[in-house]
Amino acid sequence: MPRIRDVLVDLNPWWKGDFTVDYKDRRIYGEIRKFLAQPQILALTGLRRVGKTTLMLKLIEDRIREGTDPKRVAYFSFDELRDVELREILDEYSTLVGTDVGQGGHLLFLDEVQKLDGWEHQLKALYDRHRGRLRIVISGSESLFIRRKSRETLAGRLFEFRVDPLSFREYLGFRGVRYEPLGLHERELERWFEEFLLTQGFPELVGVRDKAVLKKYVHESVIDRVVFRDLPMLLNVRDVSTLRSLLDVLMEEPGQMIRLADLAGELAVSRQTLSNYLTYFEESFLLRKLYNFSTGRRKVERKLKKYYPTVLSVDLLFRDDDLARSKVLEWAVVNQLGAEFFWRDPYKNEVDVVVPDRTPTPIEVKYGRIDVAGLRAFMRRFGVAKGYVITRRIEETRKDDGRTIVAVPAYKHLLADDARA
Repeated sequence: MPRIRDVLVDLNPWWKGDFTVDYKDRRIYGEIRKFLAQPQILALTGLRRVGKTTLMLKLIEDRIREGTDPKRVAYFSFDELRDVELREILDEYSTLVGTDVGQGGHLLFLDEVQKLDGWEHQLKALYDRHRGRLRIVISGSESLFIRRKSRETLAGRLFEFRVDPLSFREYLGFRGVRYEPLGLHERELERWFEEFLLTQGFPELVGVRDKAVLKKYVHESVIDRVVFRDLPMLLNVRDVSTLRSLLDVLMEEPGQMIRLADLAGELAVSRQTLSNYLTYFEESFLLRKLYNFSTGRRKVERKLKKYYPTVLSVDLLFRDDDLARSKVLEWAVVNQLGAEFFWRDPYKNEVDVVVPDRTPTPIEVKYGRIDVAGLRAFMRRFGVAKGYVITRRIEETRKDDGRTIVAVPAYKHLLADDARA
C-alpha cells in the first residue's frame, strides 16, 4: 500500500517546480473564487467526472501565481488512499516540506473526502483548531450530506457549490467555437448541439463520437462506480442488482411519473426501499426530481413527481426514430435548465418545465409538430401572458387570445438562458 508521503509527493508537483493546469473556463469557477478568502470550508459536490478536481487544481495554480508559497498549498485525494486520518496527512505534509499549518497562510485541498471514514468529525476538529489560519477546500462525488448527521456536524462551517455537467455554452468554449451573432451561425450551432448531446456534459467526452467509447466511459467511469462502489460503501446497500435495474429503467425512459407502489411491485422491493433508492440516486447526482407546480407547497409535495436521469442511456442517444429523439431533447432541456417543476392538471394537460417566479414561465419541449394545448391551459390557469416551446429547429411567434407563445430552437434558448444566469 502506498505511503502518505509517496501520495503527497505524487499529487503536489508544484512543490518541486512550475505547475500549470489544462483548464477551460467554467462559469462556476468565478463564484468559487469569491469565497476562497472566507474562513468557511468550501465544498465542491457533483456527479463523477464533471470536473471538480480540475477546478481545485485551477484554484491552486491561481493562488500560486498570485504569490502564495507553493509549499503552503497541499492537495490529497482519498481515491488514492482511504485508511488514513487527516492529522496523519497534515503531520506528514508538515514534515515533508518543513512547514507548520498553525502559523497561518496555508491551503488544504481534500478530494473525494466522503471516502474518509468519519470525515465530517475529523474535518470539524481540524477547522475548529485552525480557524482563520488554514483554508480548506473539499470535494465529493455524492452529496456530502447523504448521511443526515453530516450537515449537523458542519453547520455554519461550510459553503457548498454544486458542479454540474457542461452547459451548452461551456461546451462551445471547450471546442473553441465562435457563435455570435447567432444569426450567422444557426446551421453550425444546430450541428454542435447534436454533438454536445453525445457528451452528456462530461468534459472528457468533448470531441468523442464513437458509441462504444461513450458507452464504456459512461458505465465504467460513472454509473458502475456509484452503483457498485460508492453507494454500497457509504450506505451499506446490499441489493446492487436492483439498484442497477432501477437506474437502467430511468436511463431508458427519462421523464417518468413514477407511482412508487407500481414500480416497487415490478422490481420486487418494498415501497420504502424504492423511495430510498430514488433518494440515493438524487443525492449521487444521477437523478433529477421535478415537482408538479402549484402555488401551494403542500399540494406540490402530495402530487406525483417526474424523474429525469442526469446520465442517459447511450443506446437511446444513438437511436434515430422520432420518439427517441424527442425523449433526448426533453431530457437535455430539463437538465440544462436545472428544472425543478413541471405541470399537469386533472385533465392531463401538461407542461414539461415551469420556471417559478412571481409570474411563472411555462416551457414545452417539442421535437416535431408543435402542440400548445398544455401551454394554453397553464397560461389560462395561472394568468400568464407568455410561454415557450423549445424545438429542434422551428422558430416562430404565435399570438393567441392576448397571450404570446414563442417557439425557439433548443440551442438558441439554452445559449440565451445561460447568458441570463
